[in-house]
Amino acid sequence: MNRDGRKDLLGIYLSENEDSKFWPSVLMDLKQRGVEDILVTCVDGLKGYLDEIKAFYPKTQVQLCIVHQIRSSLRYVPEKDKKAVFEDLKHFYQANNQDQGYEKLLEFDEEWGKKYPLSLNGWLDNWGNLSTYFEYSPDIRRYIYTTNAIEAMHRQIRKVTKTKGAFTSGQALLKLVYLTVKEISKKIDHANSKLGIDNATITY
Repeated sequence: MNRDGRKDLLGIYLSENEDSKFWPSVLMDLKQRGVEDILVTCVDGLKGYLDEIKAFYPKTQVQLCIVHQIRSSLRYVPEKDKKAVFEDLKHFYQANNQDQGYEKLLEFDEEWGKKYPLSLNGWLDNWGNLSTYFEYSPDIRRYIYTTNAIEAMHRQIRKVTKTKGAFTSGQALLKLVYLTVKEISKKIDHANSKLGIDNATITY
């Protein structure tokens, strides 16, 4: 998403997994194709990516996905306490600013830390990257605090690819993904037009 709120899909990449070789190839491709800098990147904490993004774009701010972190925290909480823990989680990730958020995080630690330490460790260990979005106004925060936008696209692609028994080649899969993405882009274009933004583009 650019500074005007326009959403673009900059590339489509196929890989068996997101290992240490995957992200450098993606970032190198973006760099060579003209992406000079990235203001904020939101990721789900994949190993290797944080180091690579700093190597290619050292000024980029990293925001770890809040939704992924919430899900991770709740995995360590039994069903009987999940609702209460979730409500208390909201106090610090929905705070007005970073300092207030950290104060609420410490209060959460006092309330639940001893009982469910594993649900808290991720927040404490990664608070710097989990709280980047507090540096921006509330209307911008909602665009950068989670990877939901790309996850939603992934879900729509999987709906199409999972119905196929097999692909004759990686190129065949890539073509199907590309055509699916073009259909998805129509929805993005429609959303952009409502906001008065030029249509999104698909770069392949």
